[in-house]
Amino acid sequence: MEEMNIGQAAAAGGVSAKMIRHYEAIGLLSPARRTPAGYRVYRHHDVHNLRFIRQARRLGFSIEQIRQLLGLWQNQRRTSRKVKELAMQHIEALDERIRELQKIRQALAHLARHCQGDERPDCPILDGLAKGDV
Repeated sequence: MEEMNIGQAAAAGGVSAKMIRHYEAIGLLSPARRTPAGYRVYRHHDVHNLRFIRQARRLGFSIEQIRQLLGLWQNQRRTSRKVKELAMQHIEALDERIRELQKIRQALAHLARHCQGDERPDCPILDGLAKGDV
């Protein structure tokens, strides 16, 4: 099986070497085997895990959720029910965040509509931020 150094594993997994070290430090990725000189050595299995982590992060899963998903992915005796539960919980959280962002957008758009954007110093946007109306 071909072995890779951290730079090669990072490139193959689509993450930075710094992120690999971080994932190892927090236990999301198993610590790499070390050469006698102390260099990290990775295998294709590690790259598959890195790609999985990268994709889960792109979808907005938290580190703890990714930890759970990795455990489920690696457990061949799992049921899909738990995976779906995690996904549905994440969708609910995303929906709530979208609602919050829409409210923020509406408030900012309201302030921007009332700003003349001219040479005068008064600005409803700054006034709204200062008053905490946003």
